[in-house]
Amino acid sequence: MDVPVWVWLVTVAVILAMLAVDFVGHARVPHAPSMRESAWWSAGYVAVALVLGLVVWAGWGGGFAGEYYAGYITEKSLSVDNLFVFVLIMATFRVPRLLQQKVLLLGITVALVLRTIFILLGAALVENFSWIFYLFGAFLLWTAWSQLRHARGGDDEEYHENGFLRLVRRTLPVTEDYVEGRMLVRRSGRWLVTPLLVVMLAIGSADLLFAVDSIPAIFGLTQQTYLVFAANAFSLLGLRQLYFLIDGLLDRLVYLAYGLAAILAFIGVKLVLHALHTNELPFVNGGEHVHVPEVSTAVSLGYIVVVLAITTLLSLWADRRRRELATSTRKDH
Repeated sequence: MDVPVWVWLVTVAVILAMLAVDFVGHARVPHAPSMRESAWWSAGYVAVALVLGLVVWAGWGGGFAGEYYAGYITEKSLSVDNLFVFVLIMATFRVPRLLQQKVLLLGITVALVLRTIFILLGAALVENFSWIFYLFGAFLLWTAWSQLRHARGGDDEEYHENGFLRLVRRTLPVTEDYVEGRMLVRRSGRWLVTPLLVVMLAIGSADLLFAVDSIPAIFGLTQQTYLVFAANAFSLLGLRQLYFLIDGLLDRLVYLAYGLAAILAFIGVKLVLHALHTNELPFVNGGEHVHVPEVSTAVSLGYIVVVLAITTLLSLWADRRRRELATSTRKDH
């Protein structure tokens, strides 16, 4: 897939324009968005992402468009998992509802920059070391198992600060309270950072940890750097609106972790098969390619959509049953 420089520039310009609209039109004036507002903006971001897929289809063919859509849907579904952590971060730092938009937008912007660096690094590794797919595949299989184990054992629903945030707290003076929407404030002749900056860094660094899973996953669906970048960028850009849209629904998606584990495991196996197919390691089959079946883009896209649909429907059904049982129990008493 040969992507001209001007296409990259236009894509980056669209992303920057969307960020500018968010900063100027939404985050500049603190407010708690309504469900209607969040729904319309979420639909708008999804529409832009879908249109980009059609552009890829028209310019480079249905195969690459399928890879883009598979990557976008995977990244979007994994980003929903991010929202669980974002909710915990907001609760832990007691972020006022009016400031949550700004916190999310700034954190997502930081995450977008860091993910771009990860993508460029991953693209360089994929291009120069074909054996990296063995590591990516093994890592995703391990991640799928960890996801499944946590789903079965239950999460402690507590946010634990990482080492980076603890270092920030030790080295920078932080105010006790939020100062409107400011990240820096001058008091008693010295500059202090507000909790708003700490929360923004918490969200950005938390998303970076998720990128360690999602970047290998999308490289298992496409090795085109442009498609990896675009899928990641557009899945992140709509994350702020998605947060407010499904904030109250997150606890109802009880089987989402199982679905994500199934998707990550599937992509992990796909990566291992691809690594065997392009094998160059001398201690595997004498350095020769291993003739194994490879999973097509159409099969990958279909599997991801079906798994997400099943886990979502099962989650909503289980939540409905739980609510009906709780209502029935209260009536009996």
